[in-house]
Amino acid sequence: MKISKLHINQFRHLENLEFDFTYQSGERKGEPLDKICFIGQSATGKTGLLDLLYQESSRLQNAVRFEEITENITPSYNNSDNISSGIINFISNTIIRIFEIEKSNNDVIFFKSQTNEKLSDFELQNLAPIKENISIFYFKANLISDKNIDIFTKNPIDLIEMYRQTTEINIENFLDKSFNHQNILFNDNVSPKNWLFLLSEILEYRKNFTQKMSELINNGNFKGIEENIKKWQKNNPNKVESFGKEFNPLLEKLQLEVDLVNTKYPIPLKKKKTEEIISIENTSTGTKGLLLSFLPLYKLDTSDSIVLIDEPERSLYPDMQMELMDHYKRLAPQAQFIVATHSPFIAASFEPDERFILYFDNEGKVVVRRGTSPIGDDPNDMLYNDFGINYINKYGQEKYQEYLDLKQKIYFENDPKKKEEISEQLEKLGDEYNF
Repeated sequence: MKISKLHINQFRHLENLEFDFTYQSGERKGEPLDKICFIGQSATGKTGLLDLLYQESSRLQNAVRFEEITENITPSYNNSDNISSGIINFISNTIIRIFEIEKSNNDVIFFKSQTNEKLSDFELQNLAPIKENISIFYFKANLISDKNIDIFTKNPIDLIEMYRQTTEINIENFLDKSFNHQNILFNDNVSPKNWLFLLSEILEYRKNFTQKMSELINNGNFKGIEENIKKWQKNNPNKVESFGKEFNPLLEKLQLEVDLVNTKYPIPLKKKKTEEIISIENTSTGTKGLLLSFLPLYKLDTSDSIVLIDEPERSLYPDMQMELMDHYKRLAPQAQFIVATHSPFIAASFEPDERFILYFDNEGKVVVRRGTSPIGDDPNDMLYNDFGINYINKYGQEKYQEYLDLKQKIYFENDPKKKEEISEQLEKLGDEYNF
């Protein structure tokens, strides 16, 4: 499921905005975008757009009937007050018709087909059944918090017992795939129950491994322990290992990797050179953010989902930012990613068609245009072309003006000695600033 169009009549300070989330040229012209990037100066509403898409997409799941609709059946929604003024279109291979929601002044909702032919007005009725599930995962910019990290610092066995005692959670029940069809907000206060689900396979493996070791030790056959454990692991693969294969490419630039042996933490990390085991709480803020966003995308079913990420670049060095979207798409290739960013390194991972620049017009209203810089463009060009920023600050501009003045001065100077002095100054300044 992917969003293909968004029209906003009124949402917060955003008015009469039209977004066409489809490719504009090439072989995929008209198809929904695989990924979308909102950029723009502060207060233009980038985060607000993500909020809108999360809130309204969640509600529209209950409003749009994703199945063939005959003339005798009218889709309905039972809570018109919760629908903002605007339209969201979803695209799916199994949709026979796509309907747009509109709300009139007298609280009557009606649907329109893609041909804009109004089907019928209807009073509020029962909730329309849904044939398809769509999962929406929203990673807020405040995701990195002590509360979210805390669960990753605990011993796996203690973790299982603690949550069984305090919430009567049965670990085995968390393997139920129905969890994947929820819409989940990943902010600074994610429910421990959600993290526990995401760690459930790893914790289950830890529990079974410990039980198997205890069983072998109690039998007293110490010589055969290693052989028996290897046999057992063939039928019970280490879940930490499979996660490590996905997560380690991200950790490589940080000189870290997932440790497969240590059992002190649910997901133990170690320094590659020294093999020192470290807790996630002792890593950088950027590393914490990577784990908190990467684990959900690894564990959850993203085959029919929309992933919203606010400021994915938070606390990451530029070399990490440049590759981040590739890692996310590798992990969730069928999801539609929608991000809001201030980073030209993140924005350079998107095609021009996939970039939407929000800016204030002469009347102070927010308007939108598509990007122009090609994918992979120099970040300085990206800043100038799409962000609309002169990337040279006032100190650099002063030096550049000095450089231009020297060029002009040397052109009119006739004294060879003075000309040589100016030439040396010009060369030194040019080398220093790469003018």
